[in-house]
Amino acid sequence: MTTVSRTQNPDNSAAQRDEDPAFALHRGGKLHVNSSVDVNDHEGLSLAYTPGVARVCDAIADEPELVDTYTWKSNLVAVVTDGTAVLGLGNIGPEASLPVMEGKSLLFKQFAGVDSVPIALTCSDVDEFVETVARMSPSFGGINLEDIAAPRCFEIEARLRERLDIPVFHDDQHGTAIVTVAALQNAARLSGRSLADLRAVVSGAGAAGVSVTKMLVDAGIGDIAVADSKGLIHEGRDGLTPVKRELAGISNKAGLTGSIESALEGADVFIGLSAGEVGESVVSTMAEDAIIFAMANPNPEVHPDVARKYAGVVATGRSDFPNQINNVLAFPGMFRGAFDAGASDITENMKQAAARALADLVGDDLSADYVIPSAFDSRVAPAVARAVAEQARADGVA
Repeated sequence: MTTVSRTQNPDNSAAQRDEDPAFALHRGGKLHVNSSVDVNDHEGLSLAYTPGVARVCDAIADEPELVDTYTWKSNLVAVVTDGTAVLGLGNIGPEASLPVMEGKSLLFKQFAGVDSVPIALTCSDVDEFVETVARMSPSFGGINLEDIAAPRCFEIEARLRERLDIPVFHDDQHGTAIVTVAALQNAARLSGRSLADLRAVVSGAGAAGVSVTKMLVDAGIGDIAVADSKGLIHEGRDGLTPVKRELAGISNKAGLTGSIESALEGADVFIGLSAGEVGESVVSTMAEDAIIFAMANPNPEVHPDVARKYAGVVATGRSDFPNQINNVLAFPGMFRGAFDAGASDITENMKQAAARALADLVGDDLSADYVIPSAFDSRVAPAVARAVAEQARADGVA
């Protein structure tokens, strides 16, 4: 059972909620279920329910794969959380996480026509979580894991992928990584470089930091070092968790040690995926024509106004600045493509294909303020879906 201790927000009075448009929008929730057929007479009732439904049930019992044709399973995602790492709010519990999960479901439907159900669990033990999701998986065509604290999120995803024959995707990891890789490919292109020419430093070794680093290594970045609250991660550092030991083995080829500030001197890229602030005096030591992706919300690690003094390209996680690194650019199209291909898994190649598709949409319009498409660009989800479906077939998981 998840237990949350939290001091009540003094600004959260009933009067203030009544004046806040966010509360007005959320009243009654952001979702409801619509039927896809009308039942207006006895004949319709007998087809939609008994006795007609029995014939469909018998057919599925004889040929289980028919469930994808005769139910909504093949287009249905479970958005599952335990409420332990919600946005920048932390461990606020399953009930308080529901507005975020509803929002995720809304975006699945709006951007890719994918149905989904938000599910907040009261178990945060890895074994209990995996068992719970596995037991309810027959109802769903895919599992989107959301807002689960590291390092448990890594084991949960790995075990569910091994156990289930449907796509399992932890969006906090891979959605962030896909969009970051796409944006960085274009930022490098804008300055006449490739990923192989870049030395990057990542602030944060949580879910997003680990996944972004792994994906950039796979994409061919020149070198990349990761810093957590204790400094740079390297193979000689004591006390590393298994996840960080693996990270040390694939990153920081230069063997940098010490603080993130020392690593940023002369670095081409800063990728912020933590709440740690980086001062202007440190940013000023980066290489000429640097790239700064400061993605902490609501307060970026480096304020964009400061970053622009020293960087050729600046991106954040916020919608009120150019180049928003927004997961909604990835996850709807990712599941749309996986469903269209009938994929049983989401491979690393499928993620890279999604990143390339996103990057390609920018095309000749590439500029310092446009290295990644807008979340409201109607081309995004279809392009990602096509690339993902094609790669799923090429990878043999379709």
